[in-house]
Amino acid sequence: MGSIEGKDLPEIVRVLDASASEAARTSAVCAKLSTACSDPILYTDSASCLQDLADKTTDILVIDLETIGGDDALEAYAVRCPRAVIIAVSAKGSVSRAVSAMRAGAHDFLTKPFSLDALATKIVFQLDQRRPMPAAAARTVPEPREPVILRNNSAASPAQLSVPSSRQSQAGPAPLIGVSSQMRDIHDQIARMAPSQAPVFITGESGTGKELCANAVHDQSERQASRFVTLNCAAIPRDLIESEIFGYVRGAFTGAADNRAGAAEQADGGTLFLDEIGEMDLLLQSKLLRFLQTGTFQRLGDTQTRKVDARIICATNRNPVAEITAGRFREDLYYRLHVLPIHLPPLRERRDDILPLAETFLDRYSTEERRSFKGFDADAEARIVAYAWPGNVRQLENTIRQMVVMNDGAAVTYDMLPLVIRDQSARPNALIDLSRERSRAAPPSRPFGTIEPLWAQERRIIEDALDAFDGNISMAAAALEISPSTIYRKRQSWSSRCM
Repeated sequence: MGSIEGKDLPEIVRVLDASASEAARTSAVCAKLSTACSDPILYTDSASCLQDLADKTTDILVIDLETIGGDDALEAYAVRCPRAVIIAVSAKGSVSRAVSAMRAGAHDFLTKPFSLDALATKIVFQLDQRRPMPAAAARTVPEPREPVILRNNSAASPAQLSVPSSRQSQAGPAPLIGVSSQMRDIHDQIARMAPSQAPVFITGESGTGKELCANAVHDQSERQASRFVTLNCAAIPRDLIESEIFGYVRGAFTGAADNRAGAAEQADGGTLFLDEIGEMDLLLQSKLLRFLQTGTFQRLGDTQTRKVDARIICATNRNPVAEITAGRFREDLYYRLHVLPIHLPPLRERRDDILPLAETFLDRYSTEERRSFKGFDADAEARIVAYAWPGNVRQLENTIRQMVVMNDGAAVTYDMLPLVIRDQSARPNALIDLSRERSRAAPPSRPFGTIEPLWAQERRIIEDALDAFDGNISMAAAALEISPSTIYRKRQSWSSRCM
């Protein structure tokens, strides 16, 4: 499901069934799939299958529940291949069996005997859910479920964006992760802006990754071998911020026992990142404007003029235009800085990034805290995607770390989530607005006085939600505040009524 140098790799298919003839018959589904598949790998015993799932890549897994000892044992297989499409099959089909299997990690369920066309339809549907970008519009990027990472590569191009690998170095600043169309646009912007010497102005809510974005611009520029100096204007008292930016000489003020170079001087030849620049005092803003115009400054208490070559990147979580209107930010400074703007959208507006980010943080902190987590169960995943994350990526990262420290297991379950995320009623503003997620026509009105059975009303509501999310059951369940397994169970009961 991934790609190398723009070429799609064949799907890796594994089939586990104690009956060799059944396994061989099931594997014939590869011929009915529209995507290329490698030769399917067949197993008749659980142990060898479990070992390969843990050590090797898997894209599609068809698993017989009787072979593994029942649906309760399925979780051990699901956590070993969290990105694979898992179809559970059983000769003892029932609604409760299907629901139980999907709670344990299966994406769909079939009762034996089944047709290969039915199996192919279910596999294709699940694969399509994992490919939100049309192939014709896609650039040379990783598969949608893998996070795009921008790392320390001088003058990297969009084609050099890569997925995480155990072979890649973990050193250096944290990567900028995203799979959504918004983040892909931001990666493109960074690649275009990096070679320039013009100032970059980054806006976005707190926790959206503004410093990581600034780091990415520096790392792709010709200045990447020089220093990246960060100064948080909101964290420094107003009477000290001038000396922090421009430095001071001995005796400039009480406590100045020696000469000290400021951030601007330290960034000579590199990049100076001024975070939360909206907090800067108006008097200092005028001195910063002069520095931007001439590249010269004086240390506090000094008469010598110094000149440096530093690229300026600044960021704010405020609306700069509103700050100018309120008289808190100089208009001339804004136009001097606002040459190359980047806006980082909040996490609630790029929900495709939530799971890749959560999986990255889970992997990082599971390793750090020596836990055995391999992924999220369906209910936890749906709730994590549905939550509004007012603190954005920073809140998501801290939440995942808290769950890892306080729990352990093969998968993060719904009960491990903090109460504020589980309790939808406690945060009415966090509900997903279906009209914003996908504009669609309202369902046709019915004649006054007609009353539908309760099951028919439930079916209409659930199908409307599924339509709004292009058939994505996890997202629809999150919006309706029900478990994904409830939707599977309801759909099965509707099928029974129609028979």
